[in-house]
Amino acid sequence: MQNFFTVALPLLATVTTSTASLPSVFPPPPVNNPPFAIVPEGTTSKTAIREVAPEKPKETRLICKGCNDYENKTLSFLQDRGIKDKYALATVMGNIRQESTFVPNICEGGARTSYRGCRSGGFGIAQWTSANRYNGLGEFAARYGGNPSTLDTQLRYMINETQWKEIETKLKQPGNSIHHYMRLAHRWLGWGHHGARTSYAYDYASRLIKAEV
Repeated sequence: MQNFFTVALPLLATVTTSTASLPSVFPPPPVNNPPFAIVPEGTTSKTAIREVAPEKPKETRLICKGCNDYENKTLSFLQDRGIKDKYALATVMGNIRQESTFVPNICEGGARTSYRGCRSGGFGIAQWTSANRYNGLGEFAARYGGNPSTLDTQLRYMINETQWKEIETKLKQPGNSIHHYMRLAHRWLGWGHHGARTSYAYDYASRLIKAEV
């Protein structure tokens, strides 16, 4: 029994010493801040791009203080046609106000009615009276689409009439007086009664101001 322990103990010491000297096979501990990231194969990095529409440049136009929707729409329409002079615009608007107060479905005398309902006298914003001009409005609406009793259709018809085409180029020439443009308006409408159209023109001229839109 004594000999057994004498032999065994040296062997146990040898094994213990040998095990302690073996190299480590465990991986190193993880690093808190790795120097690089591993991206799985087949994936790509995408950056979202937001498209921003270019800002529309502002334009200086004339607007009318205290005007109603029909007056403002007419003013804008005339400027789109290239008429920029304040007095020229005021003169055209003063004439429309005298003729119809900008009411498109008005029959001469003040009755509100449709195009077909106006049996005599003028009709619409320019009070088209003669047969060829009155019928021309209805034919224009039928051919190009639109309601002859509405402002949009009547404005489109107005600038396509021969009488308007004869003066539009001169209306686009700036720097003239209301009285100068009023003579052109007479050639356009051929009124028999002047009324307050010149006073209306000066009133509009006082209310037209420049603004960026």
